[in-house]
Amino acid sequence: MNVFVSSSTRLAITEDGVLWTPKASLQYAFWTRYLEVFDGVRLLARALPCDEPPAGWRQASGPGVEPVVVPYYEGPVQYLVALRGLRAAIRPALATSEAVALRLPCPLATQVWRLLEPGRPYSVEVVGDPYDVFSPGAVRHPLRPFFRWWFPLQVRRQCGNACAAAYENATALPARYPPGPDAFTTSYSSIRLLEEAFAGGPRGVDQVRDARRLVMVGTLEQMYKAPDVLIDAVAYCARNANLPLQLTVVGDGKHRAGLEARAAHLGIADAVRFTGQLFSAEAVREEMDAADLFAVPSRTEGLPKVLIEAMARGLPCIGSTVGGIPELLEPESLIPPGDVTALAEKIREVVTDPERMARMSARNIAKAREYHEDVLSERRRALYSHLRKETETWLKSSSR
Repeated sequence: MNVFVSSSTRLAITEDGVLWTPKASLQYAFWTRYLEVFDGVRLLARALPCDEPPAGWRQASGPGVEPVVVPYYEGPVQYLVALRGLRAAIRPALATSEAVALRLPCPLATQVWRLLEPGRPYSVEVVGDPYDVFSPGAVRHPLRPFFRWWFPLQVRRQCGNACAAAYENATALPARYPPGPDAFTTSYSSIRLLEEAFAGGPRGVDQVRDARRLVMVGTLEQMYKAPDVLIDAVAYCARNANLPLQLTVVGDGKHRAGLEARAAHLGIADAVRFTGQLFSAEAVREEMDAADLFAVPSRTEGLPKVLIEAMARGLPCIGSTVGGIPELLEPESLIPPGDVTALAEKIREVVTDPERMARMSARNIAKAREYHEDVLSERRRALYSHLRKETETWLKSSSR
């Protein structure tokens, strides 16, 4: 049995029919997880044709993972223009597929959902929260208030009718997008955390450095991770707490130039380093290992994989009280989203307490162990197996 899987990410496709992704977390190995239960994966994606894969991009398709390509678009206007072509491409692919797995939120997944036959089973994997994605400050768009109402409504409907539902975090997402009363329900991160991702042990008190180096990792294409708030907090510490910090921002996107200008305007240009996008897990780990504190003051989150990765390196971490972050960090490591003063004070109280940082390091490694691949793979297989069983029953009873 094959499984038809939706993907919201923007990909590239070369003339040989191979898909390529800029995200290491969504390369070929990620999609082969479905092959533990299914015989083949039909990956629905918008892909831009190209002669050669862009530098640093990873292969996303391969044996057992077949591309189903729809017209490429970016943004809501292009999406509406491409809508007829999207549906025309999805309809025949859906008719020749068997199981259906929707990754939410995703406009493509919504079109698949609308084209499903009545009673046809499908699963959902909720990996983000559109209500938080379209919160003030996270996205700048004149239709942001409408999007914040419309997209959560679609996700609630899709979750409520699914035969199986998996959530990126265990509390916040199921509460906002509840499954149906008879649905198989579980939670797991899409992270792939192997043994090599873990540090050899926690940082001791004697390993806490005086440099007070901060690091954050995330896209700068949108302001989801609140890099502007973190830069303002670094400036606050330098100005009001006489606490000079060095901040490394790993990631790239359209807001990078504005953030660089922001740091310069605040007089801390020399204290903020932008690495651009790093394409290997090893390079990201090197930045984490060189830092003293990881910050994720996000405006919106599901369950941030990069935070779990930082915890696995034994890095002390602080974050905001959104999405699944409170499931990962202790209350004393949390701050309200968008609060520059609270973030600055939290940074100050943590980096000036070596014993606390050592305790945080040990605690974070232990917590990250709960997200080891061996643990999460069992939950994924259970969901995929339930979807396969429900699909087999439906196929026997339907005209197909």
